Amino acid sequence: MSFSLVVHGGAGTMKPGTMTPEMEASHHRGLRVVLRAGYAVLAAGGSALDAVTAAVMALEDDPQFNAGRGAVFTSGGRQEMDAAVMDGASHAAGAVAGIIGPRNPVMAARAVMESSEHVLLMGEGALAFLREQNLAWEEPGYFFTESRWKALQTELDRRRLSAEDTRDAAAKHGTVGAAARDANGHVAAATSTGGMTGKAPGRVGDCPVFGAGTWADDATCAISCTGHGEFFIRWGAAHEISARMRLGGQSLEQAAEAVMAELGERGGNGGLIAVDAAGNVSMPFNSAGMYRGRIGPDGVPWTGIYREALRGE
Repeated sequence: MSFSLVVHGGAGTMKPGTMTPEMEASHHRGLRVVLRAGYAVLAAGGSALDAVTAAVMALEDDPQFNAGRGAVFTSGGRQEMDAAVMDGASHAAGAVAGIIGPRNPVMAARAVMESSEHVLLMGEGALAFLREQNLAWEEPGYFFTESRWKALQTELDRRRLSAEDTRDAAAKHGTVGAAARDANGHVAAATSTGGMTGKAPGRVGDCPVFGAGTWADDATCAISCTGHGEFFIRWGAAHEISARMRLGGQSLEQAAEAVMAELGERGGNGGLIAVDAAGNVSMPFNSAGMYRGRIGPDGVPWTGIYREALRGE
């Protein structure tokens, strides 16, 4: 039985000099939990769609990552979450933007896909729809973490002192996502994010924009992106990779590496994960690091943060 799952916890990693051994070990453990959650679905013969949903839910439940319980704060001191899910077999897709309430935003996105006639719902309209769905719901306090609140205060202080943007990539972005190919040859992708620390209220990044931060097509690949979302939107990064495969005959690795390199030349910082119809995976990034991992039929999770080889366990 052949299947593949690849996940990311964001390309906004801490600089190696500031990452303690304990923090690094904790992130590797978190990624392994996520990979095993998706693996359990695929090993039981489940769909790629269910696997990426399970993996992203696990990422959203881990406050180490910028999604769900670990979401960052806007400049107004609120949390606004985006999420998306797409099925490569049918091109069914659902997304939400600017919400807080559902425990797992990826499940909110899936509810839009499966229980509405729409693809993307945002803000209060999305919440009104989601309250009618059978979703786990949480009060704002559940999503509050002291580290994210302190990060906002640091960013607001920086802005008061200087108009120059001196933030590093770790402060500018962070997203989580998963892409999978199941035993039946179908692919799917899911992405979830709290956005950028100190972002403008109402800002929406590439995560819920299909073809930019999320894409899945059985004919080519499934992709979840992470990074400076405005660049991924402007260049249609995820769909560009799929198009190069479908129309240009490029392999997944060729297309993904080329698109990330070109985004870097244009000022776009970040990375992506992808799996093609044959189960091959690609995880290019042009930032200092990207929390990432993969797992296959042998059940061994492989994880990495910086440019070192992935660790297997």
